[in-house]
Amino acid sequence: MDCAPHTDRYFTSAAHEELREQVRQFAETQVRPRIPELEASRSVHIGLSRLIARQGWIGVTIGPEYGGMGLGHLAKTIVIEELARVSGAMGAMVQASQLGVAKILHFGDEAQKRQWLPAIAAGQCLPTIAVTEPESGGHVLGMSASARREGDEYVLNGRKVFVGNSHVGDLHGVVVRTGEGSHGLSAFLVEATRPGFSLGPQQETMGLHGFSFGELIFEDCRVPVENRLGAEGDGLAVAYSSSILYGRPNLTAVSLGIHQAIVEATVRFAREHQRYDKPLSALPTVQQKLGQMQSQLMTARVLAYHAADMLDCGLPCDTELMNAKLVNVESSLDSARLAMEIHAAHGLSVDRQIERYVRDAHHIYAPAGTSDVQRLRLAEVALGTSKGQWSQRLAAALGEGNSARERRLFSAAAADSAVPPVRSPAP
Repeated sequence: MDCAPHTDRYFTSAAHEELREQVRQFAETQVRPRIPELEASRSVHIGLSRLIARQGWIGVTIGPEYGGMGLGHLAKTIVIEELARVSGAMGAMVQASQLGVAKILHFGDEAQKRQWLPAIAAGQCLPTIAVTEPESGGHVLGMSASARREGDEYVLNGRKVFVGNSHVGDLHGVVVRTGEGSHGLSAFLVEATRPGFSLGPQQETMGLHGFSFGELIFEDCRVPVENRLGAEGDGLAVAYSSSILYGRPNLTAVSLGIHQAIVEATVRFAREHQRYDKPLSALPTVQQKLGQMQSQLMTARVLAYHAADMLDCGLPCDTELMNAKLVNVESSLDSARLAMEIHAAHGLSVDRQIERYVRDAHHIYAPAGTSDVQRLRLAEVALGTSKGQWSQRLAAALGEGNSARERRLFSAAAADSAVPPVRSPAP
């Protein structure tokens, strides 16, 4: 497949880099000054989440026909990465919203797309996806939350936990049981204003302060049949495809941004602090650690961009998405450990950014599959026992559309029009 031309880097084009600069400028001027407030409150920051949404970046993979940017998964990776470089919480907010986008793009009918995608792209609606339950965890088929049909409505009951954007979301994509076995799961769009829907208390967490990933409660919550995504029985496909095609690359991007921040902060510390009448950065032992961190960061970025680029091209890439998530998470955690070794006791102070980056990095380990899960899936690939690829089933059509749009948008003239300007905060 003929993908977008790469004008200045191996994977990214001039328009990608322009987008990166705009997101970075926004993150530095609008997000970084709010970090002390986010850390002090240890709670969801609704205002900042809404401000980021109004930039249009939640719609980066939504086509122009629905008001989105239509720039694909690599552009989405860059948006999330640059926000996470300053605030892992806000990078996580955008990545969680993208999961909510995925289910509508892939499984929504035309009426649902027309109703919701323009609002999401404009930043007027923050979507979520809710699959995990207290008793079943990552075992999707073990869920017990249910929906029973009564005429032209479904009645939902049950609880969902660890839902990204739980306390700021407007539209929840919920996978529940409508029958037995793997064909007994169905997905629904549930507005946060519906009677019978409520939120559990916002819990304090180790990191990602400003981001909410909490509990949704359904008590005889009625939704119309037209809110069902796809047919009855499509719920497993909604859950798996959203996690694989969006969750893994999205979390990879968050991890990559945090990793970049860890390296930058550690290099700065090593240059500024003196030992033996010279900066720490001049000591061979410190240089060894910095070199390892830089190598890990470079490798992680190549894997992240390569997987996203393949997804944009509509190529089978489940394996690459798994590996990118595995390597990015593990290398960021390893770099976090090396960073703390270089900082020593200084790294324990809450006045230094490094302890925040270290806390945030640990939050990316479990979602969309722990490293153990990724290794098990990669082992299946090595053994020839894997069960097919979701990217091959669902990404090709989107990839073809994205490639066509990118060929137009990332031409020489696109730099002036493809990337919208950063929008000012509301007064």
